[in-house]
Amino acid sequence: MNITVNSSGTLTLGNKQFKCVLGKGGISADKKEGDGATPLGCFPIRKVFYRADRVAKPESSFETVVLKPEDGWCDAPDDPNYNKEVVMPYSASAENLWREDEVYDVIVVLGYNDKPPIPGKGSAIFMHVARPTYSPTAGCIALALPDLLEILKNAQTDSQVCVEK
Repeated sequence: MNITVNSSGTLTLGNKQFKCVLGKGGISADKKEGDGATPLGCFPIRKVFYRADRVAKPESSFETVVLKPEDGWCDAPDDPNYNKEVVMPYSASAENLWREDEVYDVIVVLGYNDKPPIPGKGSAIFMHVARPTYSPTAGCIALALPDLLEILKNAQTDSQVCVEK
């Protein structure tokens, strides 16, 4: 059972629909690093991170790991660890996954541009917690925490997240 996401901000899993927000650059079939777009296509769920100091371990059939303060994600296209987990501080450009706000309290890592990563095609494409205002993301898919937890509980290991125009 795939998870579908459309440009109007609706995520569907089975017969349930959830409000979501996408990247400020819309949906792109030609995703580039820093364009703010959510990539078009279907992507497997690779793993789930969660802040154990803020939320309980999500019920999920996916690999689920506790997020640590030193966890980061490399977004430097010329770095050998581009679009991969890194330890902060990192010598190249990298996003710190341990944030003061709640948007990364649960992070669902999507298998976009990772087998192998192509420099400049985009990195750190996740499903994560939406801001209270549902403001656009930098390219991720964001949902209310209860909705994200329900999706994780009901998605299956072969489920893919399919972003459609």
